[in-house]
Amino acid sequence: MSDRKDVYAIGKKNPNLPFHPAVRAGDFIFVSGQVSKDADGNMLIGSIEVETKGTIDSIRRILAEEGASLADVVRVTTYLADARDFGRYNKVFGEAFKDATLARTTVEARAVIDTKIEMDAIAYKPRAR
Repeated sequence: MSDRKDVYAIGKKNPNLPFHPAVRAGDFIFVSGQVSKDADGNMLIGSIEVETKGTIDSIRRILAEEGASLADVVRVTTYLADARDFGRYNKVFGEAFKDATLARTTVEARAVIDTKIEMDAIAYKPRAR
């Protein structure tokens, strides 16, 4: 853990994993790879639309802890288990991030758990001074 006041963890760390849900570094929030989970941390399994929405909601909840929103996101990397789901994923993504100005990369890659999608994000939200 950093002893710098401008770098700190966000969210509860899973004791079995060596990282936090997110880290704030100055005015940036770096969200670790998220999958489709409800507010209680239960996996949401379903269509690519269901899992995309659940994944974005996971990111939204983490950002909210720092007073940020999806509109503050400037970078997203998405990992799709099946590239054939791109169009359906992209529709849900576009609706959720309609107010964001962001850069995005989407690749086909299987996650280490059984999920159709994983996303990480970077948000820019200046800290109150």
